[in-house]
Amino acid sequence: MTGTVSPHEYTTVKSPSESQHRRELEVRRSRFIAVVQHVSTVEEARGQLAELRREFHDARHLCSAYVIGPRREIQRSHDDGEPSGTAGAPMLEAVLKRVTRAGRTDLSDVAVVVVRYFGGVLLGAGGLVRAYSESVSRALDSAPFVRRRLQQVLDIKVPHADAGRLEHSLRSTGIEIIGHAYGHSVTISVAVPASAPGVSGFEARLASLTAGARTAERTSVRWVDSA
Repeated sequence: MTGTVSPHEYTTVKSPSESQHRRELEVRRSRFIAVVQHVSTVEEARGQLAELRREFHDARHLCSAYVIGPRREIQRSHDDGEPSGTAGAPMLEAVLKRVTRAGRTDLSDVAVVVVRYFGGVLLGAGGLVRAYSESVSRALDSAPFVRRRLQQVLDIKVPHADAGRLEHSLRSTGIEIIGHAYGHSVTISVAVPASAPGVSGFEARLASLTAGARTAERTSVRWVDSA
């Protein structure tokens, strides 16, 4: 399942200063403690689970799910002893179906763990599915999201005498300047949306500003977070 995912942007949870978000739900005396965390790799997701196993060493179950990658390429879940399909799968579905903004279900780079302390009352398969799904959904309700956008970095070489004027013109049209390098000429580094329209639009704007005298070299791409 991929949802409405763009290869150039998606939603994740804040990291690292607010990397972990927890909510607790009680269902018929069983405690369900949901933990949501930003992760970038499978190893990080496994490490988070190992840390929680040490913290909640007396819990009956620590069920888990994670979604990783700009296109949500990696999706895994585990029931940890609960009846098959009653824990990990509904937790994963709660992440995949989370609406992050109008018309978007693109949450990724997220690991969720639900710690269960058994309360002595059997919930049945349907009750477990609802409890695990709701636990994750409630934790996601309180988790601060950020947008991750892919940017193309480009370098423009200009003579020293022209650098200030060109930089001012770029800034005045909303182009983000991210660096300078000085040598025989000045290299101005800019960042623009990595989509084809974003890059081609910038190249056309640069040609217009310089009457075709300057071109930009595509050097790298980067992911940036914004509210």
